[in-house]
Amino acid sequence: MRGHNEKPIRLARRLRADQTDAETVLWNRIRNRQIDGHKFVRQEPIIGYICDFVCREKRIVIEVDGGQHNESAADAIRDERLREKGYKVLRFWNNDVLGNIEGVLTVIQTELAEVGGAP
Repeated sequence: MRGHNEKPIRLARRLRADQTDAETVLWNRIRNRQIDGHKFVRQEPIIGYICDFVCREKRIVIEVDGGQHNESAADAIRDERLREKGYKVLRFWNNDVLGNIEGVLTVIQTELAEVGGAP
């Protein structure tokens, strides 16, 4: 389906180039199958949303959020729509990624072990 809609792809490319410090820290720890051999991609368009990180095989979306997402109704709707499509959404605050990366990685690793793959 590549090329179907170039706008989300252009946006995803720009977001990859302009990722936050927390996103960079997490990406450097999950890229290249570093967590139990699971592949992640970053800034992946899914049903009209650009997701920070996605393990397609396990259908896990990881979002790294700053303060602008505090109690965001839009995030709740987004998460529900992603869940309806079979994705598990994990959200972490920037300060958790920057200050407790090992704890964040443990949560991700646990979820990867528990969640089934794509049907």
